[in-house]
Amino acid sequence: MPEAFIYDHVRTPRGRGKPDGALHEVTALRLAETALRALKERNELDTRQVDDVILGCVDPVGEAGGDIARAAALVADYGTHVPGVQINRFCASGLDAVNFAAAQIMAGQHDMTVGGGVESMGRVGLGASGGAWPVDPAIAIKSWFMPQGVSADLIATKYGFSRDECDAYAVESQKRSAKSWADGLFRNSVVPVRDVNGITLLDTDEHMRPSTDMQSLAGLKASFVQMGQMGGFDAVAVDAHPDVEMVNHVHHAGNSSGIVDGAAAVLVGSKEAGARAGLKPRARIRAFANIGSDPALMLTGPVDVTKKVLARAGMTIADIDLFEVNEAFAAVVLRFCQAFGLNPSEVNVNGGAIAMGHPLGATGAMILGTVLDELERTGKERALVTLCIGAGMGTATIIERV
Repeated sequence: MPEAFIYDHVRTPRGRGKPDGALHEVTALRLAETALRALKERNELDTRQVDDVILGCVDPVGEAGGDIARAAALVADYGTHVPGVQINRFCASGLDAVNFAAAQIMAGQHDMTVGGGVESMGRVGLGASGGAWPVDPAIAIKSWFMPQGVSADLIATKYGFSRDECDAYAVESQKRSAKSWADGLFRNSVVPVRDVNGITLLDTDEHMRPSTDMQSLAGLKASFVQMGQMGGFDAVAVDAHPDVEMVNHVHHAGNSSGIVDGAAAVLVGSKEAGARAGLKPRARIRAFANIGSDPALMLTGPVDVTKKVLARAGMTIADIDLFEVNEAFAAVVLRFCQAFGLNPSEVNVNGGAIAMGHPLGATGAMILGTVLDELERTGKERALVTLCIGAGMGTATIIERV
């Protein structure tokens, strides 16, 4: 079976997903174009060699709707011959786009593919695409539907994570992210977003709050108490997990992922395609996997899928040098560390979504790129990237530096 190699990756900075955010005037199409164009130009890529563009987008409606991957490839001047497809596996969409690209290569049907993702959460609101899951009793009751924040609090309660532990993790995420930017660790991978006049709108992740400390977080009220208690979702949580007597609400805006805008693109190809393009591979994709997990806990998928992908690769947790676990909520990462006996200092060493934000459709491709850069910087060999997913799923990918 042909191997799939990563030749390069880029991402935009993450802008605050609010009307006063630096990227609010930029459409999802333009964000995706920025990443695709940068990938093409810095590699002097002959796009006649590109067989497909696959982009994750979680709310593909309105100006982000249709097939945004095809539209972005055209706007980025990849040529009319380059097709595109948009995919949605909620928060793992960007990583799955890269995995789908790798699968095309491994199957021998494509030679070079771009995978990535985009989300303009400030312009196309979270949940704008709707869906049956929250509103149709046929699935909502069967899956113990509850808002993700309540599920995160259920995880914290069930596995014993206190408010202080979640806040301490959030403070560390802010410190690591700020240090990574100060040390220039993202310099070679983040491309600025410019307006139509070429003026830079944003070149640094905007959501970070480096001054965050335990005292400032202590002043924030738990975000999901009202919907849990008044909305009845705490009762749903206890019904699904009767070993939990009551839900302890510990998550808030400061220890949950930020709502942001951004895009990312990863160039994947066979060894032969890279050689034809004059490119040197940076990593090989060793294995990837998806799994369904408990839909009530919802966000423990990274634990389940990590076990699956390690078995598929014939590895153990000790074979992995670096871990990227998307920081959807602090308890998600704490549970992952607890399940595998990892120290939180070994996971997300450059910070994560609590500090820098989580542009849903793009995050998976972004953190894959982050950990690849860290493998190269430290000379380490293997990394595992994983994300929790709405409705109870997990996606994971193992890469190996070359």
